[in-house]
Amino acid sequence: MLPSELSSGDVIADRRADYAKMLAESGEPASAAELMEQALELTPGWAAGWFTLATYREKAGNTEGAIEALNKVLALDAGDVFGARLKLSVLGAADLPDRPPSRYVERLFDDYADRFETSLVEKLGYTVPQKLAALIGDTASMPRHFRLAVDLGCGTGLFGPEIRARVDRLEGFDLSKGMLAKAAEKHVYDHLGQADLSLEPELSGVFDAGLEPHRADLITAADVLMYLGKLHGVMAIVRKLSADGAIFAFSVEDAQQPAGYVLRDSLRFAHSEAYVKEILADQGFVVQNLARSIIRMDGGKPVHGILFITRKSR
Repeated sequence: MLPSELSSGDVIADRRADYAKMLAESGEPASAAELMEQALELTPGWAAGWFTLATYREKAGNTEGAIEALNKVLALDAGDVFGARLKLSVLGAADLPDRPPSRYVERLFDDYADRFETSLVEKLGYTVPQKLAALIGDTASMPRHFRLAVDLGCGTGLFGPEIRARVDRLEGFDLSKGMLAKAAEKHVYDHLGQADLSLEPELSGVFDAGLEPHRADLITAADVLMYLGKLHGVMAIVRKLSADGAIFAFSVEDAQQPAGYVLRDSLRFAHSEAYVKEILADQGFVVQNLARSIIRMDGGKPVHGILFITRKSR
């Protein structure tokens, strides 16, 4: 459910919010903002309403008003389930965060689970699972078969069928229970578990229920790291998962800049090739192959990414 669709608990406020949504969809964001302001006069504690108001104000060119509304969201929701801090950073009103709030990512994908594959694959041309699996197969130094693979951020399980025939055991982890339920329907994973890749390895969930460290000879993360930002934490998880000589195959959105990472208007992070290679080297991984590719469409424009195949060397 989108923030603008969450009920305020007041029938009149909800009705005004519905009218505001119609105006926004008709290309009248300033009028939509006025109606949302009226709704919020009736329900000033409605965090989702303030977030929606920020969206309308931004579209109407009222950046200062959008920032004001986003700060109101944070005052009402310290856990930041709507990702208001990310949006404030995009608008230049907050520092670049290391990662998004876990509650925001979990809610985003729980809400998205039922329509995820239709939206991403059929409408946005998402092809990372196929391209990443093909790149693993095309890399000369890769084993033909793997003992145990761990699919980090597995989502609805799009990557699982691409690699299942090449692994003895396949585990999948995701922050969203809704996504994990969809992945279970594919019947390709031997184990599925909830995990938060922004936490320390021991707290992440990847090693819960007696799951051993250093158990995987293949680790994958298809279209996952763009929801993290600073990559030191997830690489610590990958290193602890990795057996000697393990393969880590993953994708990032291409920042197309010399170094570092950026937060885009989409509220996803993009990483430079140099930054990713620096993090990999720090954790003892060597790049075996990489490819640049369009990984999806967004707003009618191509999103450029980098696919990496790496091996643990120490």
